[in-house]
Amino acid sequence: MEAIPARARVYVVCVVLGALYCLHGPAWAHTPWWAVALLAGPYAGGERFFGSFYPVLLAGAFLLSPSAAALVAVPGALVAPVGGRQRRLRRVWRAGRLAVAVWAAARVHEALGGRDAVVASDFPYALAPAGAAVLAFCLVLTALDGGIQALADHVPVRRAWRGLFLRSLAPIAAHGLAGLMMAVLWRSPYGPVAALLVLLPMCVSWWVFAQYHRERAAHQATIRALVQAVDIKDGYTRGHSERVGQASMMIARELGLDDERVEVVRFAGILHDVGKLGVPTRLLRKDGPLTHEERRVIELHPEYGHEMVRGISFLGEARAAVLHHHERLDGSGYPYGLRGSQIPEPARVVAVADAFDAMTSTRSYSRARPVSVALRELERCAGSQFDPRMVTALVRAVDQYGWHPAVTADEAPTLASRPPAAGVPGGAHR
Repeated sequence: MEAIPARARVYVVCVVLGALYCLHGPAWAHTPWWAVALLAGPYAGGERFFGSFYPVLLAGAFLLSPSAAALVAVPGALVAPVGGRQRRLRRVWRAGRLAVAVWAAARVHEALGGRDAVVASDFPYALAPAGAAVLAFCLVLTALDGGIQALADHVPVRRAWRGLFLRSLAPIAAHGLAGLMMAVLWRSPYGPVAALLVLLPMCVSWWVFAQYHRERAAHQATIRALVQAVDIKDGYTRGHSERVGQASMMIARELGLDDERVEVVRFAGILHDVGKLGVPTRLLRKDGPLTHEERRVIELHPEYGHEMVRGISFLGEARAAVLHHHERLDGSGYPYGLRGSQIPEPARVVAVADAFDAMTSTRSYSRARPVSVALRELERCAGSQFDPRMVTALVRAVDQYGWHPAVTADEAPTLASRPPAAGVPGGAHR
């Protein structure tokens, strides 16, 4: 939500109005304000330092009236750190969505008699209403998040909600169990202090999780730095790496790979040309045809790239894709002349994505081809140069989601055209 469209702002306003309705409840006269404050304080602290601190919210849904439980979420959401621009709007959006979700969870829990079961510590009966409340909480959050993605980030509606609920359910269910434990201890003779002690081991686990996210951010920064260096060195193909990463991810998802492997394939696509840092700039920017010796130097870039990323452990299979993305199924590729299944699967994905973007992007030495023409060319070369599975997956993905190629040269193409380079059907790319 960097530049937030008007329709997304209207959506946020509607969610906030819904949250205000949820906060307006008939039971405020009987609300234990000390309990609201005792829950809102730790939740605000958790949001400030650890991120999504849902056990406290769900404990409030199990202990308080729906309106009071919704109020627990508001202070923490308003003080939580957010990135990017429009921070006030982002905080208001976060407060609104959480208030609505907690209110829904508390209403479901109350309607199923969950509060009586918590007071009586009636197990296993208390698990059923708590589970239904967690399910309602998760459904509302994913519905609202999918809506804002579709409106603010221009994500296709089907993709905005696809898999969002299932990815959220397991962690939120774990938070729900912790929240239920807090609620039962709160109502026990040990009281609220014992309930809040449940948060200590969870804070430790959240700290570990935060460390993981910081490490992941460092990984992303490493990749961005390498790609920026390639873009500076070879300005004619600026943006090519990111688009190959995107096309590789589309293929991987269409193949049904799990999320972890999809991420690896995306890294492979982004970094496939990092070895160009080892190629003389004069060759990358040469206007005329390349000599045999010059072409041999450029064809060393997969090996240079592999050497550069070999020590980066988090890349996994992506390193093999960097090395082998110019191999061909018939064995006539480089650097090792691998054929068929000898070529690693991520390399076969990146090879198709790389050629596709090369053909659909305008460069200083070649004009972009229409997407349909590029896809037909890939299909023509399937089985000899490209893996037919990868080509079919890309065709399906482009049919479903479309493709928007961009001009990668700094200026319109005016230089003399070059002969086709090895490894790209019907077009040159370096």
